Amino acid sequence: MSLAAHREQVWYHDAAIPVSWRLLARLYGSLTALRRHAYARGWLKSYALGKPVVVVGNISVGGTGKTPLTIALVRALAARGLRAGIVSRGYGGSVKGPVLLEDDSSPAQVGDEPVLMHALSGAPVAIGRDRVAAARILVARSDVDVVLADDGLQHYRLRRDIEICVIDGARRFGNRRQLPAGPLREPLSRLAQVDFRVCNGGLAHADEIQLHLRDEGAQRLVDGERVPLTAFAHRRVHAVAGIGNPRRFFDSLRACRIEVIEHAFADHHCFRETDIAFGDGLPVLMTSKDAVKCRVFAQPDWWQVAVSAQLPERFFDALAARIFAL
Repeated sequence: MSLAAHREQVWYHDAAIPVSWRLLARLYGSLTALRRHAYARGWLKSYALGKPVVVVGNISVGGTGKTPLTIALVRALAARGLRAGIVSRGYGGSVKGPVLLEDDSSPAQVGDEPVLMHALSGAPVAIGRDRVAAARILVARSDVDVVLADDGLQHYRLRRDIEICVIDGARRFGNRRQLPAGPLREPLSRLAQVDFRVCNGGLAHADEIQLHLRDEGAQRLVDGERVPLTAFAHRRVHAVAGIGNPRRFFDSLRACRIEVIEHAFADHHCFRETDIAFGDGLPVLMTSKDAVKCRVFAQPDWWQVAVSAQLPERFFDALAARIFAL
């Protein structure tokens, strides 16, 4: 069994936790608690931007739906008179930053998620390993009213005004232990400190906002032609996913009665044409996040499966009201 498969069994299927993982989890938990305490006491300095900062993040590893939520936030805030910009780490990109994305910025340079968020939301996006520096460039060079910090819940150096924690509604928090014994970056008690808890899929708890990912059909990479996912029903396809939780993508295709041949890659995988050269002529379906990296060498029967985040309007109203009140 591979390490990834073993980790999946331990975190989400009640397999025994290795003793070494338990010991490392205690050390990790102590260090993260000390770091949070240091920022809370001012021993480590955090920096304000002079603009409201809304953090979108999670307390567990893996994909929870932060990217589609961030795109939805940009659009919803714009409808309420607030222009949002995005700051991101730029995982998978070669550029250390800070840099403001251009329309032709390459995923290989600035990361797949920033390119996708900029393309789909139209919002200005800045990336950098130093998120404070990236956020400052965003504010200095863009006319924004509010900054959305993508995957920024644990980056306390950037001072925030509002925190949104995204929860995987299907897997929840696994065995509820911290890394590496479990999937948690921070303890469950951290949830009590955030302003909004958004549940992606599953059934939201009473104190959570329900998020649904709506199917927007499939788009051919080479020419942009769109078809409904039902066009692939009862057909065999290669499903490619280099995301935090590939299982969610594969299951969503099967729910449309598509016969899936799974190809799971590491999150932010840098695709080469040979990775998808399956040689059998079957259609290839991939996530939008992966498509931005594969479009330059795409074949005629490669398709991106688009989704959009659907949330209650009352959530967007409450968030905008909080921002206006700052």
